Amino acid sequence: MVRCIAVDDEPLALDIISDYVAKVPELTLVASTTNAIEALAMVQNGEVDLAFLDVQMPELTGIQFLKIINGKCDVILTTAYPQYALDGYELNVVDYLLKPIAFDRFYRSVQKVLANRPQQVAQPVSTSLPSDTVDFIFIKTEHKIQRVDLDDILYIEGLKDYISIYTAAERIVTLQNMKKMEDILPSNRFVRVHRSYIVALEKIASIERGRIFIEDKIIPVGDTYRDAFYKYIGDKNG
Repeated sequence: MVRCIAVDDEPLALDIISDYVAKVPELTLVASTTNAIEALAMVQNGEVDLAFLDVQMPELTGIQFLKIINGKCDVILTTAYPQYALDGYELNVVDYLLKPIAFDRFYRSVQKVLANRPQQVAQPVSTSLPSDTVDFIFIKTEHKIQRVDLDDILYIEGLKDYISIYTAAERIVTLQNMKKMEDILPSNRFVRVHRSYIVALEKIASIERGRIFIEDKIIPVGDTYRDAFYKYIGDKNG
């Protein structure tokens, strides 16, 4: 998977890039941000393979960003201003996308990145984190990146493109989808029970008539997930 970051001072532009990234199986979005300084730190820390980078931003322009990272990741520039194209190519960007960006044009740019990446022998990939070595996750909220201990999570609720992580102490909202969160969490501790809910197994107080009780919250078991859920808890009891 190619780890991507979208950097733009326009939230709508970020939404478009995020949507496009989600449509390409080889890409995964690690961050979408209006904060170029935050993005710069992620690139320099080796967390990003490909940046979709706006040119005109208030704190740090795309051209300045490119000069600082000095080739630490691939970059596709995204802007409404064609006059920056030459500067971008002189700094070895992969491509230069003019807004508004159509998906087919976006996809062609991504193919250039994929074509230049070294071919690797496929290895089995775990869809969950090993429970014996990981007991927390990091979640990007509006103003910070927050550590969340797995022991504290009661359940997770999906809200379109956002999710809410509920602990006994707080509700944490982040731009994420349920499928990615389901993949991140260890499957021996968390289970998807509904299109909109993931629950912490150890926090379930009781289950009654297709409803899960966790503290004062009642969570429905969706028809799609019902058989797998009851088989899972049955296997645990066995």
